[in-house]
Amino acid sequence: MLLSKKKISLVIPCFNEEKAVPFFYEETDKVTKEMKEFDFEFIFVDDGSRDNTLWIIKDLAKKDHRVKYISFSRNFGKEAGMYAGLEKTTGDYVAIMDVDMQDPPSMLIEMVEKIQKENIDCVALYTNTHKGYSFLRRHLTNTWYKIVNKLLKSKQKPGARDFRLMKKSMVDSLLSMKEYNRYIKGMFDYIGYQTEWISYEAPDRQVGESKFSLWKLMKYAIEGIISFSTTPLILSAYIGILFCLIAFIAIIVIIIKTILFGDPVAGWPSMMCIIIFVSGIQLFFLGIIGSYLSKIYLEVKERPVYIIKETNTK
Repeated sequence: MLLSKKKISLVIPCFNEEKAVPFFYEETDKVTKEMKEFDFEFIFVDDGSRDNTLWIIKDLAKKDHRVKYISFSRNFGKEAGMYAGLEKTTGDYVAIMDVDMQDPPSMLIEMVEKIQKENIDCVALYTNTHKGYSFLRRHLTNTWYKIVNKLLKSKQKPGARDFRLMKKSMVDSLLSMKEYNRYIKGMFDYIGYQTEWISYEAPDRQVGESKFSLWKLMKYAIEGIISFSTTPLILSAYIGILFCLIAFIAIIVIIIKTILFGDPVAGWPSMMCIIIFVSGIQLFFLGIIGSYLSKIYLEVKERPVYIIKETNTK
C-alpha cells in the first residue's frame, strides 16, 4: 500500500511586491521539484496591495493548482497576514516566508531534514549580519532584543527571522491565541515547543524595497513590549514612589534650612526646570497607561483581525 506524501504549506505575506512575487515563485518552485517526497501548497496573502501583486498571484494560481491566495480588503499588517495564512494551511509542516528572497527557499531542504531527524517541533533561522541596515538600525535592533528579553523574561533570539518551519501542532497552538493585537515573536516564545535555530547570512533583497521603515520597526517593538509585558506599568509605579520619596526628603531639607537660615528667595529657573521635568515624567507614564488602555479598547471591540475581500481557498 502506497503511503501518501506529507505536505508542506508555505505562508507568504505580500504587500506591494509585484516585482518580487514572480522571482520568489520561480526560485521556490525549483526547490519543491528537488523535494519530490513532499507535496506543497503556496498560500500568498495579499495585504491590501496597491500595485499588481494580486493579479500576478492570480495568474500563478491559474498555472499552478498549488498556489492559493487570500486578498484583504485593505492593509491590515504583516501580523494579520501571517495569521490569515496560517488559518488556511493544510500541510503537515508549515513555513512562514518573506517574498523578498531574504528568506532563501533553498534553506527549506536543510530545515525539513533537521525537523525530521531530530524530532523537534520547529526549525527557525536567525542572522547576525543585518545586511543593508544602517549603523543606527543595527544598534537599535541589538539593544531592542536585550531590553525585550529582560522585560518579557523571554528568550527571543537576537536576529530572529519570521522564516521558520513548524509542525501543524505548533501552528494549531498559535491559532488558539485569538487576540487582535498580535506580536508573533512573543507568541512563539509564549507557546513554547522545542525550537532549533540555524544561523545564516541573510542575502540582500533581490527586488523591490523594504516596507519596514525605522519608525515602523520602533513602533512594532513598542507594541511587542506592551502586548506581552506589564513591566512598564510597574516601572511607572516604582518611579512615582521614588519621586514622592525625593519630594518628601526635599520638604524636610527646606523646613530645616528655613528654621536655621531663614527663607531667602530662591531662583525660580531651577524650580521651573524641576516642574517641567516632573511634568514630563508624568506625561510619559500617562502615555504608557494610554497605550495599554488603547490595546484593551481594541480587544474589547472584538473586531476581526483581518477582512478577506477575495480568495481561492476553502
